[in-house]
Amino acid sequence: MNLGLLGKSLSHSFSKGYFEKKFIEESKSNYNYANYDLENLDNLIQIITDNRLSGLNVTKPYKESVIPFLNEMDSVAKEIKAVNCIKISWQNDIPHLIGYNTDYYGFGQSIKPFLEPSHQKALILGTGGASKAVYYALKNIGVDVYFVTSSEKKTPNSFLYSELNEHVLNAFKLIVNCTPLGMYPKTEVFPDIPYEFLTPQHLMYDLIYNPEQTLFLRKGEEKSAVIINGLNMLKLQADKAWEIWHH
Repeated sequence: MNLGLLGKSLSHSFSKGYFEKKFIEESKSNYNYANYDLENLDNLIQIITDNRLSGLNVTKPYKESVIPFLNEMDSVAKEIKAVNCIKISWQNDIPHLIGYNTDYYGFGQSIKPFLEPSHQKALILGTGGASKAVYYALKNIGVDVYFVTSSEKKTPNSFLYSELNEHVLNAFKLIVNCTPLGMYPKTEVFPDIPYEFLTPQHLMYDLIYNPEQTLFLRKGEEKSAVIINGLNMLKLQADKAWEIWHH
């Protein structure tokens, strides 16, 4: 079985090592996993055909732009409008691509043990493909979600970063970073929120897992907030992808 990761700037990616370890643990000697580090998706179908791929994980920046290449999407991925897992079947040497979203599952399962009654309202920092899965997962749990955006195109359920103040942070005790700010190697940057208004009642979740503790999380920890990084989410979504490819 030939599998791989589709994305850009993949040198520090988690997936390859994770799945190669899985192949050993499950005695899958004829399995391969490769990184497809692409500048654009122009040759995607060619790459799938040349390597006769059976499945792909998809990471930024392609979770949304890969959708036009798919033959179908499962209902959850359709609703989220972002795909991070593709199952590929073959008919007469023609690939058939089905898109799934396992990010929402990984996020939902990893945050559940930490949720308290005070976490009824959440701020999502960022508006990319991953944020859509986080939004879907939180809505399903019954959390009221607002996006924080730096663009002037504000929607009714969003704030600009400049609008965040003590009043807002007091109302929103769950904050999820879905931006790449603070990710290795640019570990000195962080989302521009008023950290001075954080409290021990706040839950700070960063989708980044490298470094293990971003400045966003460290600033939360300094205010005794509960902090979680993205590693468990990543493992859970990867295991779910494995399940989909073998189903």
